Amino acid sequence: MPLWGATDSDESKPKFLTDEQKKLVYATKSGWVLENGALTGNDNPNADPEILVAIGELATSIGAADITEIEFITTAFDVSDGGTLQVRVRFNEEVDVTGTPQLTVVNDSRANHTLSYASGTGSNELVFSLTIAAGGGGVIAADDELSIGANATALNGGTIKDAGTNTASTITNAASIGTAAGSVTVAA
Repeated sequence: MPLWGATDSDESKPKFLTDEQKKLVYATKSGWVLENGALTGNDNPNADPEILVAIGELATSIGAADITEIEFITTAFDVSDGGTLQVRVRFNEEVDVTGTPQLTVVNDSRANHTLSYASGTGSNELVFSLTIAAGGGGVIAADDELSIGANATALNGGTIKDAGTNTASTITNAASIGTAAGSVTVAA
């Protein structure tokens, strides 16, 4: 069995990495790379990503980018203080964004929350956010449970295109990816 592959499955990522470390690896035209500063202690955001496995034109050969993970950046939310609800979406390769794609966060007892694209074009991580006023404004309350469902991302008239082939990316996510994101319980 090879130590890495050239397909869009997580199993193709370098096998010497843990599952947690694989989250930080994505495909580029140079091969499998590690996010800036990840695992190396280099805090320089302008550093070049570390190439772990050189495979020419990997981003092109794996096809359209896929969502590999969704995670809450905001892990605690206090409705009395308000704040910004943020979610990170990781792809298996770099993506470029136009317009304002959106991500839906499911609220178990009220209307769902629509987060708008905030940052990340040109990388493999996109951040979506929504600012909620102190007191919740009737859209969020104490003990609400926030989670990510299947197919949480919508283009909303924009685009998410992979940098390898510049074709429209798959923006759907399996229910298991949403479940793995966990949940946030709103505090009073």
